Amino acid sequence: MKLELKVESGKLTGKLNDLRLDGTVSGDTFKCVATQESGDRFGTIEGHLQGAELTGMARRENGDNLTWVARKPSVLPTAAPQTRTFEPTQFHRFFSGTIPPALHINPGDTVRTWTVDAGGRDPHNKQRSNGGNPETGPFYVEGASPGDTLVVKFNRIRLNRDSAGSGDRIVGSALNPGYIESAKYDDKFDSEWKLDRDGGFATLAKPSEHLKNFRVKLQPMLGCVAVAPPDKQTFQAGWLGGWGGNMDFNGMREGTTVYLPVFQAGALLFVGDGHALQGDGELTGDALETSMDVEFTVNLIQGAGVPGPRAENDEYMMAMGIAGALPDALRAATTSLARWIEKDYHLTPNETAIVMGTSMRYDIAEVVDPQVNIVAKLPKSVLATLK
Repeated sequence: MKLELKVESGKLTGKLNDLRLDGTVSGDTFKCVATQESGDRFGTIEGHLQGAELTGMARRENGDNLTWVARKPSVLPTAAPQTRTFEPTQFHRFFSGTIPPALHINPGDTVRTWTVDAGGRDPHNKQRSNGGNPETGPFYVEGASPGDTLVVKFNRIRLNRDSAGSGDRIVGSALNPGYIESAKYDDKFDSEWKLDRDGGFATLAKPSEHLKNFRVKLQPMLGCVAVAPPDKQTFQAGWLGGWGGNMDFNGMREGTTVYLPVFQAGALLFVGDGHALQGDGELTGDALETSMDVEFTVNLIQGAGVPGPRAENDEYMMAMGIAGALPDALRAATTSLARWIEKDYHLTPNETAIVMGTSMRYDIAEVVDPQVNIVAKLPKSVLATLK
């Protein structure tokens, strides 16, 4: 939320998003009444200045008491944007704010780098890390503060080797018990892949009889894009949450822009888990896992944090809902997208219902990891008709 305050002769005026504030100041403490645009009283707000932070209590008319903290927006660097080439030598299998930054960059900078595959193998198929989605980074974005939004535009996501590996069994969480009990798997089945980068397709390296002519179109993507989680939380790189992580959304391709809430100073951006191709849900627990060349540009939206990961490309606005169950994830994704278009297109809830009710699309991005990821998306061709 955005808090603006002005003090003259002991009187305070200001705004908190759409709320009007009127009150008094005594020393480092202020008290005010918050009024909605309709003229209805929202409640009272008290605050105290401590160093570079304001902290206090908001008491709503409905009886809710809320504690709050406000910080001045960081002053962003003024240096001209640069393109930086980063050669990783260390890879991290955790998302955490305790990991030292691998590189400091400014908003507007572009980074060219590469990732190992989920098993820790590099572009030459050499083992560089233990498995478990080792990440490249983290990248410290100067000026990024909690409450901001980190904007990451993926300019290039390209294959850098001709091999990949995948799972060969559908995960049990996506199946009925009867199928699991009756399925007779071949433990010697080979699910290694050959990647034809020039032709743009993949085939099994040693196909079984029925799959000799089976080939699929390559669609390179990143399974992991994350910022550091809040506080001192640390998650294995197979996890996902409001900070991003192992989202395994196959729309995370070249040309996609990702929006992530910032929880730590510098945001601390991680990228990894390259996939040559992945179907919805990552049903085998692995996609076509491979290493990847990556180029991205970072920017910041100060003082306007998003509730969770969002993305857009030329076709869609997309909001991700990450939760422990499909219904919860669907609700989170739908709510995030509804709030996004209401803000950007100034829609009423009724207008939002009409737009989303006629044009909504859902992708089941991830069903095999500890959390489920549902993506709600709206075509930009539909949104272009709004005034």
